[in-house]
Amino acid sequence: MNRIFFRFFVLVMLSITAATFVIYFAFSRLFGDPLDDIARSQAAAQIFLLEQYVDKAPSDEWLTRLNNVRVVSDVRYDLVTLAEARAALGSSSGTALDRGEIVLDPARRTLFRRVDLSGERYIGSHEEVLRAENLPIDIGQALKMEALRYVIVAIALLLPIALWSRSHWQGLQALSRVADEFGSGKLGARARMKPSEAVYPLAERINHMADRIEDLLEAQKSLLHSVSHELRTPIARLEFALELLDARAKDPDLSRRIGAMEGDLRELNALVNELLDMSKLDSARNLQAAPAPVAPVLRECTEMLPPSPHQLDCVLAEDLGELELDRRLLARAVCNLLRNAQKYATGRILLAATRNPHAVEITVDDDGPGIPEDEREKVFEPFYRLDRSRDRATGGFGLGLSIARKAVALHGGTVRAEASRLGGARFVITLPV
Repeated sequence: MNRIFFRFFVLVMLSITAATFVIYFAFSRLFGDPLDDIARSQAAAQIFLLEQYVDKAPSDEWLTRLNNVRVVSDVRYDLVTLAEARAALGSSSGTALDRGEIVLDPARRTLFRRVDLSGERYIGSHEEVLRAENLPIDIGQALKMEALRYVIVAIALLLPIALWSRSHWQGLQALSRVADEFGSGKLGARARMKPSEAVYPLAERINHMADRIEDLLEAQKSLLHSVSHELRTPIARLEFALELLDARAKDPDLSRRIGAMEGDLRELNALVNELLDMSKLDSARNLQAAPAPVAPVLRECTEMLPPSPHQLDCVLAEDLGELELDRRLLARAVCNLLRNAQKYATGRILLAATRNPHAVEITVDDDGPGIPEDEREKVFEPFYRLDRSRDRATGGFGLGLSIARKAVALHGGTVRAEASRLGGARFVITLPV
């Protein structure tokens, strides 16, 4: 948000600067250089003497009056050739000089004026130019005046823009905080603004959107929770009926079929439990965080795993320290990753953890077939499986990784899939310190 207003401020400043140059060049083109006008007013006394005293002298007194002016003035007057004057001036000023006009050079505090256009004052006077140097021209003061004028204009523009931007910035900051809270799971977060505020219409639309999203999520969660609970009753009845039927069955083939149905019921019951667990992870209210050491939690995860023929190595750094976490949820996430590794590993599983100044990183590696790069994000979607032909062999419903990601997200962390150095898949949990 700060970047937006910084860019806006820079854009305004650049626009004002560009407008300053455009105004200056436009006025110079249409009405003459403002600095030339200021310099002309500062040298008004010398110009007056030249035009009203020296120029109006008879031909035989012109040089006498010029010498009189030289005596009483601090300005240095001398005669130079027309070619020398043209060389000292540019082409545009040279044209004005040829017309007999007074040409000022404010930077060098000098003016030029042809003595005569027709050569009537003295022989060769049409080829000479009167040059006055050391004029009382202070171009620095003129520049300061111009700069001050544009600074005042810039301030007059920036003050209302700053006040207008500040109100928008505060409103957008408030909306940004609401969006962050809503995205972190606080579905009741809303923007509270007065109707007079500039971003009030946007805040109202965001609130309506949040209301709709909250209603949809609550309806989905309620439906999932209700259906899962309602399924438990017929499942329990079927289990009881199958047990009674199995006790009375004498046919081995019938007993085998009943055993298969009981396996299906256990699988369905496990699915219901998984769905209920997922519905509980949709809100940060279910997080019971407290300071806890990370290493013992990870070691407990290795002890909670079912027996497996694969070798499980646990390499934990000594400086893992403590984190603000829910031990049960974090253990559930890590255990799900370890169970997933048990399903697909061929011989070895590695659980490791390290800590840096910003985060604790927990990795689970296996030497199985790995995960294709284009599917490493999809495996965290509910019910997604890479190889459906092995569903029966490996078990599960495609919910374990999704549950792990939700549990880690409640801690403010992330889970990602990578290629493992063991040749299989690697899952990386990053928890902020």
